Amino acid sequence: MSRLPSPIAAGLLAGCSLLAAEAAAQESTLPLTTVTAKGYAGEDLQTPLAAVSLNRDELMARGAANAGDALRGVPGLAVASDGPQGQNPVIRGLKKESIALLIDGMRVNSAQPAGAIASLLSLGLADRLEVVKGPASVLYGAGAMGGAINILTPQAKFVPGAQISTSMGGDSASDALRAAAIANLSQGDHAFMLGASIARIGDYRSPAGEVAHSGYDSDSFIGQYRFRIDANQQLRVSLQRHRDDDVWYPGSAKPGTPPALGVVTVRAPKQERKLAEVGYSRKDGGTLNFDVRAYRQEVRRQIQAYAAALGRNQSETDVTFTTDGLDASANWLVHPQHLLSFGVNAWKMKAAPERYLNNNPPLFNNHVRNDPFRDGKIDALGLYVQDDARFGQLNVLAGLRYDRIKGSAESMSNGAVRNGLARSDHATSGSLGAIYEVSPLLRPYANLSRGFRAGEMRERFEASPRGDGYYYVGNPQIRPEKATQFELGLKGEDSRFSYSLSAYRSRISDYITGRVTGAVNAGLPVKQTENIGRATLKGLEFQGRWQVVNQQWLTAAYSRIRGENDDLREPLFQMPADEASLGWQGRIAGGWNGDATLRMVKRQDRVARLFARGTENATAGFGTADLGLTYRWTKNSLRIALKNLADKAYHEHLTEGLSGQEIQAPGRSLALNWQSTF
Repeated sequence: MSRLPSPIAAGLLAGCSLLAAEAAAQESTLPLTTVTAKGYAGEDLQTPLAAVSLNRDELMARGAANAGDALRGVPGLAVASDGPQGQNPVIRGLKKESIALLIDGMRVNSAQPAGAIASLLSLGLADRLEVVKGPASVLYGAGAMGGAINILTPQAKFVPGAQISTSMGGDSASDALRAAAIANLSQGDHAFMLGASIARIGDYRSPAGEVAHSGYDSDSFIGQYRFRIDANQQLRVSLQRHRDDDVWYPGSAKPGTPPALGVVTVRAPKQERKLAEVGYSRKDGGTLNFDVRAYRQEVRRQIQAYAAALGRNQSETDVTFTTDGLDASANWLVHPQHLLSFGVNAWKMKAAPERYLNNNPPLFNNHVRNDPFRDGKIDALGLYVQDDARFGQLNVLAGLRYDRIKGSAESMSNGAVRNGLARSDHATSGSLGAIYEVSPLLRPYANLSRGFRAGEMRERFEASPRGDGYYYVGNPQIRPEKATQFELGLKGEDSRFSYSLSAYRSRISDYITGRVTGAVNAGLPVKQTENIGRATLKGLEFQGRWQVVNQQWLTAAYSRIRGENDDLREPLFQMPADEASLGWQGRIAGGWNGDATLRMVKRQDRVARLFARGTENATAGFGTADLGLTYRWTKNSLRIALKNLADKAYHEHLTEGLSGQEIQAPGRSLALNWQSTF
């Protein structure tokens, strides 16, 4: 499908509107709240920025295995994919390096060559998924230039007795089986939360046939203990562990260099995330609340390049990214309509990857150690203050932050480079927004925000081949990106209609990317990490929901983004395609609810030709249709969904792979999900 409604037509269609999958589990019109946008719970209709919040029922209705998959089709969001596990969310055209990924508000750090750190927690254990679109550096510092994604897990609650919730599901495209259970146990001043999930996912089937090496196994565990000191104070200890086994990234498959290697594909036999947190909170329900936490998080990955012609690995890497962090925040209710918050975030990430190469043709068996860098470190310290004030119908949100980021390494290029590997940067971020309630259905808002992103470890220090077929050359002196975004929007909601509309323009200076240089290293084309100068992003987003008759809702959404490389005067590399969706959700009979969604994605022919040197080509447009049926009784629900109804062959524009050979999305699939609480 190559044509989309114009923005005006989409706006008219949106008069009957929102994403059907988001509404599939909702039967009420409770105000949408988010904790990620302000750092504490607040209503979206009183927040002058664009945010998304999906609760547990909505996540289960989407049948998504990870955060990237769950956010597919949401206006302003896209997915960069190199395989079923590697579903990286993209916010307004900015990828994983420009997004702060959080789990329970704690940063998940990892220099990710393949796959998605957003997948290192099972959504079967998620209570809610929240997204802030646009610069969120005031609260989350470096890396939140494009926004923030926060996966929130259940917290231990002081509810007497035991409460247990379970879920089980799967789909026919991948013969997947997923199951999860969460228990809350409490007595007196002690509360425990325990959760576990498993997933056994097979190679999925696309309309063109089975996609080899697309299956994997996954297991997650979460636990928390809370001790109630008194009515206002609590201590907590939290543990999390997630492990994926036998993960391949089929989108990375490329002809090897030299050709004797055959097709080379990146795989991860084992990857694991561990988290330990201790925290103290005080909430007096009055003027001053605060929370402090210390945590350690480890992300260990085994990354291998499997050469098909050899029947074994051409390279093997084992690396652990260890992050020690400290967060402290406080809220001071200066006045019933005036909340002041402030805090400090400090973290240090360390890594020392061990890499072995088999690079002696024709045997390819020398197993030589060739570490991309040694003892890499990134230290970050940030201080912020935020003012949330209400003046009658006007709500004003203003914030200011100062950050210091330092990167260093002992050496890079297997010890060949030892000088010039340290750099310190200082950055100031800010935001100022206001939203005014003319009426419940008319709340205009404006927001001016500034964010930044310092280079991550691969961009600073790694000089080595990667799975995309390029030899990357790091840059220890890379300058931080800075983005300034201006956004205008409208929001509104009543018992029959809700919507949000936003238009934004973001100007990025010192944009960090890998530029194809035309040079060759080790037989591979070279990409040099560098600041290209300036880039501009402009976009329009809409979503809405309308109850046309009692318990029958129509939904619609529209998203359009334009990215421009201002230096080369051409489209920015790998921008998401325009898309729109229409849907219906409603009561059928008794406890039965149905839903349907039509997603339409336009042909993407706005590609970077000079910058990419022919490595980005146009992607055909497509349309998909999904149907769902949900039955609820007492504390149980059963959902049956048919995805990609017409068995459409397609791939998203941001799917990794050789042009014309990208892996296709799953074909027609029957998905089942059962939930129960007792």
